[in-house]
Amino acid sequence: MQIENIESMKNIFRAALSGAAFLLVSGSVSASDVVFNPLQSAVPSLTIAPDARGGGMGDVGVATSPDLNSQYWNPAKYAQMNGQGGASLSYTPWLRKIVDDIDLVYLAGYYKLGETRALSASLRYFSYGDIDLTQAPGPTGEVISNGTASPYEMAIDLGYSQMLSEYWSAAVALRFIYSDITNGISEDGTTTSAGKAVAADIAGFYRRPIVLPDDRNAYASFGVNVSNIGSKVSYDDGNTEEFLPTNLRVGGAFEYPFDAYNSLTVSLDLNKYLVPTAPVQRDSESADAYQKRYDDYRDISSVAGIFRSFTDAPGGFSEEMDEIMWSLGLEYCYNKQFMVRGGYFHESESKGNRKYFSVGAGFKLSMFELNGAYLISTSQSNPLDQTLRFSLGFNLDGLKKIAEN
Repeated sequence: MQIENIESMKNIFRAALSGAAFLLVSGSVSASDVVFNPLQSAVPSLTIAPDARGGGMGDVGVATSPDLNSQYWNPAKYAQMNGQGGASLSYTPWLRKIVDDIDLVYLAGYYKLGETRALSASLRYFSYGDIDLTQAPGPTGEVISNGTASPYEMAIDLGYSQMLSEYWSAAVALRFIYSDITNGISEDGTTTSAGKAVAADIAGFYRRPIVLPDDRNAYASFGVNVSNIGSKVSYDDGNTEEFLPTNLRVGGAFEYPFDAYNSLTVSLDLNKYLVPTAPVQRDSESADAYQKRYDDYRDISSVAGIFRSFTDAPGGFSEEMDEIMWSLGLEYCYNKQFMVRGGYFHESESKGNRKYFSVGAGFKLSMFELNGAYLISTSQSNPLDQTLRFSLGFNLDGLKKIAEN
């Protein structure tokens, strides 16, 4: 990626600091009568679904069966994993139609501490690619190079999950977030800094077998995960602060076995960002009055912002409902080894306009599993449109069996 003028790059960074970077994950709006008022937050890469299983089902995962990538969707699922442990590596290209050096790499894994407890961890690294910094040509036409910037965001987290009863499990995950989108570029004597934050996830998972008349087991499950509850992020040593993309995800899933080899799972996720809505300038409002309201919005604490996020939309209840995203996913499984997936994700036009179908497939052996996903956008644009992403996982039990043989 190349920026012809260093001032243009600074403008990009300023926009990112004010929350416009959040729109990186959104589609564009085509309806002229829609008031575009998306929620603003820093570190937008935290909202990208990192794995191919969930991605192949329209970005659902809070209540699906436990898997190696549950750390992102619902870490409480790890306590109900059958294996001793495992790890998964996922790769997601980003804006691949435009550039080839923006991507997300995600590493996740878990280890069971007995039958009822588990430790889990993940590392997320999002690269914005390399940006060549050059000044505009001077009087002689000479172009001066100012080096290369390599902005990126990363998050490291550690989770602990515990069975609370025969069917219920709960988890807490702690996260350190590092967002270096400026590379220390200074302007007018002011040096920017990398944003740092700490956050936590609180999650619960319920999964119960339902015995069918012919003694086959169907499974009903419910999940909830409140993620990225934490401090705000600053890129200018605390002068201004941005909200993290705190998110409430709830959902349910039902797995129905047709026979001993074939099953179908239907899943539904609902998402709402727990971030206060930025004020919109009223028609009769002066610039000073609006600036005062906006400054008050910037001063809201992260905890207060969570509670305000349910009641502060300028459009009232209807706009609050527009802030709820939903996704529906299907997964067909043959012999617990071969999977075919599909799904749909919907977001209101006024809040980002992400609308897309996704398809995916995977297979699982005793030692490893491989999943792939492909997204098809139905809105005007999506950074993942027509993009393949992959996840490769390894199971500790399978590796032990191979070593023993």
